[in-house]
This record gives sequence, C-alpha cells and structure tokens, in this order.
Amino acid sequence: MKQQFNLDGHPYIALCDLLKLTGLVESGGRAKQLISEGLVQRNGQVETRKTAKIIAGDCILFGEQQIIIINETV
Repeated sequence: MKQQFNLDGHPYIALCDLLKLTGLVESGGRAKQLISEGLVQRNGQVETRKTAKIIAGDCILFGEQQIIIINETV
C-alpha cells in the first residue's frame, strides 16, 4: 500500500515518529525496535538509525507499506 506523509512546512521528521504517526506501529518503542532490526528501508537501503531525519522526497518502505514524504503547506 502506498501513502503520502506531508511535513506541513517542517524540514524533517524522525523515522521512529513517522512510523508511529502514520499508524504503521502502535508505539514509538515498537518503531525503534523494528528499525534497529533492519526492517525499514529508506530510498531503497536499510535504515537502522531510529531518529534518522526523513525529508521531502524520501521514500520509506516497511513491509508492504510505502510512504512518500512531501512538504506542502496549506
């Protein structure tokens, strides 16, 4: 499944926060665990930094879920 996440004018979001805010995990702790296990990819490469700064244009892959990061202000 593909979805978009809007940074709403912010420069970045921490990877663990992104997984929690998109509803892919139930808690920040679970997000950090899955990231450290190498189950999350950023732009086609495994990302193990829990608080990696995710910016507009990044593509996050977690299982069958794909998140495209955009930055549009309303």
